[in-house]
Amino acid sequence: MSIKLVKKVLYTGTITLKTGLHIGGTNAALNIGGPDKFVVRNPINNIPYIPGSSLKGKMRALVEIANGCVTFDHRGNAKPSENPDSISGKLFGVATGNDNNRPSRLIVRDAELDINACDFSNTDLPYTESKTEVAIDRVTAKANPRTFERVPAGAKFKLNMVLNVFEGEDEAALKKTLNQAIKLLEDDYLGGHGSRGYGQVKIDLVNPDGEDKTY
Repeated sequence: MSIKLVKKVLYTGTITLKTGLHIGGTNAALNIGGPDKFVVRNPINNIPYIPGSSLKGKMRALVEIANGCVTFDHRGNAKPSENPDSISGKLFGVATGNDNNRPSRLIVRDAELDINACDFSNTDLPYTESKTEVAIDRVTAKANPRTFERVPAGAKFKLNMVLNVFEGEDEAALKKTLNQAIKLLEDDYLGGHGSRGYGQVKIDLVNPDGEDKTY
């Protein structure tokens, strides 16, 4: 069966951090007195970024939960839907390794930190802050301090996404699901430790309907 690409819809915008963000990177070097957990950085310029995989994966998970696409087995383990015709499957695709495979219609780029949008001169690490927390053993009451590296609140990242629309597909439905994913993310969190206040974001699109591009 042949399939024809009708157009691409380009989405650009800004991700603004309302609270500090931690998306873990490799702890290549441990500094005495420094953070225990580092953020992911571009190895060439040492600037933090939001991986497209982290952003897309979180949006997909929220859409699946909100639309009842997640089931649980007898052990309580969550299992996402493998139905390519589900709301989630139509936008994010399905990779099952069998005939149910469906390519993702959404491309999410790595989001670069806009180093000119904020003043990072007072941060204790390049473009980031270190936040120390204390875990208390509930039995012995022993304190266990730990330090996380975070991109501070107020920082802005450059958002770039592409929606592929093929012949015969419901473009309005795809856009509606993407818009739902963005709204759900704003009321949830991105990255790690969200239940402790990390990762609240605000997303502003240049054009909420995207910019059409045909070939």
